[in-house]
Amino acid sequence: MTISETQAQLEAIQHNLDVLVREIQQVIVGQDEVLRGILTCLLAGGHGLLEGVPGLGKTLMIRTLASAVDLSFARVQFTPDLMPADIVGTSVLIDRPDGGRELNFQPGPVFANILLADEINRATPKTQSALLEAMAEGTVTAAGKTRPLPEPFLVLATQNPLEMEGTYPLPEAQLDRFLFKIDVPFPSEQDLLQILERTTGQRNHQARPVLNAQQLLGMRSFVRAIPVAPTISRYVVRVLRATHPDDPHATDLVKRYVRFGGSPRGAQAILLAARIRSLMAGRKTPSIDDVRAVAPQALRHRVILNFEGEAEGVAIDKVLAQVLTGVPTD
Repeated sequence: MTISETQAQLEAIQHNLDVLVREIQQVIVGQDEVLRGILTCLLAGGHGLLEGVPGLGKTLMIRTLASAVDLSFARVQFTPDLMPADIVGTSVLIDRPDGGRELNFQPGPVFANILLADEINRATPKTQSALLEAMAEGTVTAAGKTRPLPEPFLVLATQNPLEMEGTYPLPEAQLDRFLFKIDVPFPSEQDLLQILERTTGQRNHQARPVLNAQQLLGMRSFVRAIPVAPTISRYVVRVLRATHPDDPHATDLVKRYVRFGGSPRGAQAILLAARIRSLMAGRKTPSIDDVRAVAPQALRHRVILNFEGEAEGVAIDKVLAQVLTGVPTD
């Protein structure tokens, strides 16, 4: 592909993303950073964990995204009595026309392009683990057979950070499967006024499809072809290693409060997300600023505080901010 063809494709993708964002914003008020994080997961082919109190529009945003990209959508409300078969599906005995009977697999809600796992930490670990294969491999094994999931496939899970009674915190192995952990903030006063105007009046806008699955898969391929300078890759590696207390570049906060640093998946997530951020801005290659902007969402669920850090209520984003400024860039 020539330079002019690459530039034309870059501009076309940026235009399509702008149209997509504007369509979603016809329904969703504010939350631009949250939307950017979800779109990054979509373009990277990774899963997202959204954390925020109830009523902030997480479910509506995800449903609107699925409508705007013309993807199939399924929502599962996670509860303590939910079973793995309720997610992946089960075999049902049906009657054949000839009078005989046979087992027929009935696929569960996981066989959708976008799966919303609402309040995922309310289900038992056995049920949570039913998503592990789907998130990691894009397949589901049930009734002795492995079945592929539709492409693209994306899990967007939510959890409430305040109400912890009766919840089952996600294990580190499953947290590591999420590309991003996205904090959903409370709306500003101006955003709240717009929300009231849109939701208590006669206006009821529904997102229309402005992108299809084939276009999305093409964008994913383009993202992975975006060149990255060796200095950027080295900086990402240093940032990841600096989240480990025994690394020479580890900062004071890391040495004092961190038990385990990020995994290699964290570095992969940062580099992919940095590529996507530069793409959204119309630039041909990511910069150090792109890395610093996406690193907190890629690492905040992968860096584990020790007992002292938990007891003192240390904010993991504060630890990561010190890492990002303390690691040399050359």
